[in-house]
Amino acid sequence: MTPTGKVYLIGAGPGDAELLTLRALRMLQSADAVVHDRLVSQDILDLAPAGVRMIPVGKAPKCHTVPQDRINEILAELAEQGLTVARLKGGDPLIFGRGSEEAAYLADRGLAVEYAPGITAAQGMAAATGIPLTHRGLATGVRYVTGHRAADQRLDLDWASLADTDTTLVVYMGAANISEIALNLMREGMPASLPVMAICAATTSQESRLISRLDQIGVDIRAQPMPAPVLFVIGRVVSLYQAGTGATGTAARRPAVAAGE
Repeated sequence: MTPTGKVYLIGAGPGDAELLTLRALRMLQSADAVVHDRLVSQDILDLAPAGVRMIPVGKAPKCHTVPQDRINEILAELAEQGLTVARLKGGDPLIFGRGSEEAAYLADRGLAVEYAPGITAAQGMAAATGIPLTHRGLATGVRYVTGHRAADQRLDLDWASLADTDTTLVVYMGAANISEIALNLMREGMPASLPVMAICAATTSQESRLISRLDQIGVDIRAQPMPAPVLFVIGRVVSLYQAGTGATGTAARRPAVAAGE
């Protein structure tokens, strides 16, 4: 009888291999098979053991070549063969990563799951750009929200709650809906001049940044589109940004605007 394997749900972080945790690296290097997303960098994939089975299951906007149901099945099938499976997910598997869905599927089948947390995109942005997520006098908290619904369903976020200038708002996967998001936030009282940063591929050599303001971000991102997924940081903390900060990426394309100007 083949012994049952296990699945490691590993956060690969925002892209820079140096931002992997020691736990994540240990799990990856002990794997028999690696099931990885599109956003996991090649530098991180190169850390897998030589000869290990590599299975790409990446998704792009409107292009899910491997549906989530099939990803769940692949993980279970490999573990049921007695393999140790590294499920590599960009960022953190429990922050908009569907890691909990995969874990529930595996648990229902009696398969062991262990986690390695990863640095989420918002934290990677902060480290790469120097924009803090909280800052005394500017932001007393931070909120992460998704800017995209499955099957392009309507966004039904609590706009009144989100329109809090004392809180930094980080919008994941929001490029397609950022104009609608900005409009709803302004309707609930957020100032039009509130600074916004759009960033993609944070911490990698492909990183790109754009500094705008709430009433302009929709226009600016259409004029200078970025590869998905794009992260948006909305709040007064963005006023602390200085172009050229960080070792990777491009300089800001629009000067930062302080809230209230």
